[in-house]
Amino acid sequence: MTVRKNQATLTADEKKRFVDAVLALKRSGRYDEFVRTHNAFIMADTDTGERTGHRSPSFLPWHRRFLLDFEQALQSVDSSVALPYWDWSTDRTVRAALWAPDFLGGTGRSTDGRVLDGPFAASAGNWPMTIRVDGRPFLRRSLGTAVRELPTRAEVESVLSISTYDMAPYNSASDGFRNNLEGWRGVNLHNRVHVWVGGHMATGVSPNDPVFWLHHAFVDKLWAEWQRRHPDAAYVPAGGTPDVVDLNDTMKPWNDVRPADLLDHTKYYTFDS
Repeated sequence: MTVRKNQATLTADEKKRFVDAVLALKRSGRYDEFVRTHNAFIMADTDTGERTGHRSPSFLPWHRRFLLDFEQALQSVDSSVALPYWDWSTDRTVRAALWAPDFLGGTGRSTDGRVLDGPFAASAGNWPMTIRVDGRPFLRRSLGTAVRELPTRAEVESVLSISTYDMAPYNSASDGFRNNLEGWRGVNLHNRVHVWVGGHMATGVSPNDPVFWLHHAFVDKLWAEWQRRHPDAAYVPAGGTPDVVDLNDTMKPWNDVRPADLLDHTKYYTFDS
């Protein structure tokens, strides 16, 4: 059984194995397929039309399947690798361990956001931007510039206390746990982290930055925590809802998996705590 660990507890060997597997997927071209898929859904998901990966109840199960596919791709390179998660409510500064040169590297330079250290810096020669939003071929970050503060644990707790999964109109205007976690309402958790990292993470091609996977692994963990606290709170909508993925509808682009199939993460992996 795969165990997803807090990145702050990873050994040097675990960090290296994760980085090496990510770089191997990049060399093979498989990594960029994940970037392309995510960008396609960011561009297509709208509040007034069909929405699957974002702005909708299926935000959480869609990303759970997306992360599972990526984790399994990593494990096809190195079976020992699991997705780590970044608890941004605790590791909240630019000096946190994940930004060190031996893991993800740090922030970008002030002039153009170019990441200058770590295995994903352009100077290392292993991380060209193939799926771009502009002509710049290098990974970009701007940690803590567009927004200064990452979410606090108190803010996380306030969202975990919401007892309803989602509600009409099932988009970015909805109340409920899903939308408060996604960040269109309330204290803004998931969206704020994307903007805090900046650079590619603030765009549809956010998986160009490997921190995307650590961020979403923590979002996924928060969903699991919420499920434990609210065992009687069901995924909604259950059926007959236009433009969104109901409980037993299949999700694009896979068309073989339903939110109902992904409610229990323990069939696939556990967390270290």
